[in-house]
Amino acid sequence: MTVVEPAPHPHPHPRPHTAALPSPAARTGAVAGSPVREILAVTARPEVINFAGGLPAPELFDREGIAAAFRDVLAETPAQALQYSTTEGEPSLRAGLAGRMSARGLATDADDLLVTTGSQQGLSLLATALLDPGDTVLVEDPCYLAALQAFGLAGARVVAVPGDADGVDPRALEELVARERPKLFYTVPTFQNPTGRTLPAERRAAVAEVAARCGVWIVEDDPYGELRYDGERVPWIASYPGAEDRTVLLGSFSKVMAPGLRLGWLRAPAALRRACAVAKQAADLHTPTVNQLAAARCLTGLDAHVTRVRDVYRERRDAMLAGLAEALPDGSTWNRPQGGMFLWARLPGSYDTTALLPKVVQHNVAYVPGAPFYAGEPDRSTLRLCFVTQTPQEIAEGLRRLGEGLRG
Repeated sequence: MTVVEPAPHPHPHPRPHTAALPSPAARTGAVAGSPVREILAVTARPEVINFAGGLPAPELFDREGIAAAFRDVLAETPAQALQYSTTEGEPSLRAGLAGRMSARGLATDADDLLVTTGSQQGLSLLATALLDPGDTVLVEDPCYLAALQAFGLAGARVVAVPGDADGVDPRALEELVARERPKLFYTVPTFQNPTGRTLPAERRAAVAEVAARCGVWIVEDDPYGELRYDGERVPWIASYPGAEDRTVLLGSFSKVMAPGLRLGWLRAPAALRRACAVAKQAADLHTPTVNQLAAARCLTGLDAHVTRVRDVYRERRDAMLAGLAEALPDGSTWNRPQGGMFLWARLPGSYDTTALLPKVVQHNVAYVPGAPFYAGEPDRSTLRLCFVTQTPQEIAEGLRRLGEGLRG
């Protein structure tokens, strides 16, 4: 007997009618992605000399020291290292950080600190803890790009404070605080990203006085402060009279240890620190325990490591400064940063560095146009160059290519 199998139904499981899904939050569409990240994706080819990134030199990472710290932590305290931790951070790391800050003139206890997953998370936590949609935030002009993103995602209204080659103008700051009633003023006063400029001591004191008189939070971001090549250290704004109870100080290991560890910290008055801890619990519970314990062990040798890094970066900064006059068009200006990772240049007014970038990249070199760093009207003739990632020889070749690209 022959059994005839029934023909299969052409659609055994007909697709049901599907409705459109809800769209993402409006604020995510209102905040642009990072052009720096987009440029890095486009210029990932090995032949490109990339002055666009803010990347530490990987050959200078203390690979052996960090590897040894992880080995020791996992061998000696594996249960602790692989377990959940407190939101505030591992006590040994917070104690070590507090000691370093106190030695630099800002009396700090371990309990004053909250460990974050990079200092960028500190910005996000502060935005969550301080800002309601529609609140006003004051920033430098130009400003660190990812701070603009964090405040924009919080729904804040961002207003730029005028300044000059030395940084923000305290009188303009006071006028804007009185007029705009902002929740906070965000600043990178030491070797600023993107300009590399450093706010002088007298202006720091004036900013602290404005915060005290007018009632505004200061968010002082200091990821580059240990990378000083010339001159004398300028104290944190947080250490000036009037700023003690209204300054949040952010720090990071990304530029002096390794960015892949994703370790930063936040020093803030108790009530705001607790609010940030609640926001962090909702975000990630805590920063990875094993990374914190390993970093705590690396603190003992960190100063010696930073000294080695500074010596190399100083040479690279000088190499870039030596070649800029030949690379940039006549009439260009640029600064001489005393530290950090970035140099800021302004081409003659007829140049638009955003429009020029695709032509320059054809010469296998890249920079970051200045326009995205502005909260207000941008100066389209500006650009940012990172000088720490390449050797002096690569910097010289990159500047030769940059000159060809700008002339072409």
